[in-house]
Amino acid sequence: VQLQASGGGLVQAGGSLRVSCAVSGGTFKRYHMGWFRQAPGKEREFVAVLTRNGDNTYYADSVKGRFTISGDNAKNTVYLQMNSLKPDDTAVYYCAAALKFSSEWSTYTYWGQGTQVTVSS
Repeated sequence: VQLQASGGGLVQAGGSLRVSCAVSGGTFKRYHMGWFRQAPGKEREFVAVLTRNGDNTYYADSVKGRFTISGDNAKNTVYLQMNSLKPDDTAVYYCAAALKFSSEWSTYTYWGQGTQVTVSS
């Protein structure tokens, strides 16, 4: 399966942005679909996951209440809607797919190329 992330950009603090992860070579509902992010000089961290079949969602405490992960079956695409953005949200955002549910990035087998999100103060 191949993942293509897009939609990053520059936004002011308090603004919103939606990043997308287009899935090809298989249906995203077969996988647990996660979003991770990595800021310069920091480790890659978990942001959110949509469980296979779209049954449940889980979020990192740092984004809970501000970010929403969802999937569009018709477009075979997973989204991360980001609201009330903060400068600390600045990072490269990666989508990933795993057959096993986890918030650990090492569990994920398939990765998109990443999209840059920059939040200015």
